[in-house]
Amino acid sequence: MDYLKSADIRRHASWTRFREGCSAGGRLVLLTTRGAMAYADFAFQSSDTLLVGRESAGVPDEVHAAADARLVIPLKPGLRSLNVAQAAAMVLGEALRQTGLFPQAA
Repeated sequence: MDYLKSADIRRHASWTRFREGCSAGGRLVLLTTRGAMAYADFAFQSSDTLLVGRESAGVPDEVHAAADARLVIPLKPGLRSLNVAQAAAMVLGEALRQTGLFPQAA
């Protein structure tokens, strides 16, 4: 993709290293089917780190417990979840809109 040069990609050797590398004062915001709040009702901050887990298993309990917020995408009853990339794109778009980091159409 031609957008790759604009991405800030960081790989972490472990969960501990990831936590050490998170921005100071930023919140860890987890997207999870076990979330307590709908993502559209959450007040995002520009320093938030959005985290998604594997489609098959989500995140380990340790990661779930470490999150500052656990958000859910409301679905029609009986549906399991969305594709993780779709879910991340939806929530990232809302976070960018709320924080003013996403350019608005004129």
